[in-house]
Amino acid sequence: MMEIQKRKEPSTLMTFLSPVMAIVLTLIFGSILFLALDKSPLQALHVLLIQPLSDAYNISEMLVKMGPLLLCAVGLSLCYRANLWNIGAEGQLLAGALGGSAMALALIEFDSPLALVATLVAGILSGMVWAAIPTFLRLRFNSNLILTTIMFNYIALYLLVWAVHGPLRDPDGFGFPESALFSDATTLPVLADFGRVHLGVLFAFLAAIGAWIVLSKTHLGFQIRVLGADEPAARYAGFNSRRISWFVMLVAGGLAGLAGVAEVAGPIGQLTPVVSPGYGYSAIIVAYLGRLHPMGAIIAAIFLAVLYMGGDLAQIEMGIPIAVVGMFQGTLLFFLLACDFLINHRITFTKSSFKG
Repeated sequence: MMEIQKRKEPSTLMTFLSPVMAIVLTLIFGSILFLALDKSPLQALHVLLIQPLSDAYNISEMLVKMGPLLLCAVGLSLCYRANLWNIGAEGQLLAGALGGSAMALALIEFDSPLALVATLVAGILSGMVWAAIPTFLRLRFNSNLILTTIMFNYIALYLLVWAVHGPLRDPDGFGFPESALFSDATTLPVLADFGRVHLGVLFAFLAAIGAWIVLSKTHLGFQIRVLGADEPAARYAGFNSRRISWFVMLVAGGLAGLAGVAEVAGPIGQLTPVVSPGYGYSAIIVAYLGRLHPMGAIIAAIFLAVLYMGGDLAQIEMGIPIAVVGMFQGTLLFFLLACDFLINHRITFTKSSFKG
């Protein structure tokens, strides 16, 4: 008979090494997968993991992909530290892209620097609104946050698709489902000598640093950590769980919304049906790979961005399906959760006491 027992004191070293073990196991699984596809594992892993960092252009493109991953992951890390299972970063990102695009198109004739500020604020507020609805439903009606945030992902996606086929479609775009190009005043400036790296990438780093300061240096951060670790203890200490829930969810929605508006006002330059290749979902992996720590999320976001870049290169150079990257991400999350489970629990086998 198999029994699962919780360990009294999980190994601190193994907890720290859990992401490393998960990555190694994922690479082993990936090598087997490439062999099954009749591809050289060494060549495939080189294209996936090394080539994206081989020159300045690839590094700049990797940073462009890292920005939205990091912004979403920082917000999700705050939610998960408070034991709120927000799976809606993708929808909040798309809502931010949609709200920011509507503002950018409304201000397309303006040359003032305030046009960009208004565009970014509209994107942030849109993401916050999209996070506020499932938060209200949870706190008012005790609805399942996982289910509602997932459903709102799809609602945001179809709202965006409706908008680019309808009210936000470029009237001079020959019927293509995309908006007009944003004006220079509502486009994020590119950082000098860094390829397409734009101001949104800098926002991502600042968000990670800010979240780290809040979590580790403020009383509010202490309340978030206690609420996530032991909710009854937090209530006994007089911490307002509703206020904390609103704070972390609105911050997560705002950061995801910023990621969305930064995509359309940055590398894309307009609203299109495909704003995100799944950044909001991948950010869940980033958050866990970074051990729910904002600074750890930076390293994890870089790793996932390298996988995104490597996936594009592997598809072009080796004919490997782009779905392999999604499989890599899913496998990485599986091994990470499995390692964490075995670090925190012990499996024992005992003789069954049942007698026929």
